[in-house]
Amino acid sequence: MQAKLELYYSNYCFFCQKVMTFLRDKNREIELKSTSDRENATALMQGGGKTQVPCLRIEQADGSVQWMYESDDIIRYLT
Repeated sequence: MQAKLELYYSNYCFFCQKVMTFLRDKNREIELKSTSDRENATALMQGGGKTQVPCLRIEQADGSVQWMYESDDIIRYLT
């Protein structure tokens, strides 16, 4: 089973737009979580420990979760 992916983002963040442009260009679809929604912002802070975006939440089949914050790291992971 593949990892479950969620991208936390802000419409006003250049680095988020960089990751989202990559996703569009590669026709990759993952679940998007806008931090303008307070519930998503809270989940990001509670899970990852900070509100920095973009953040890719990676949940493995065994239930372990990794929070990846840097846009270049996220793009490299998704490549």
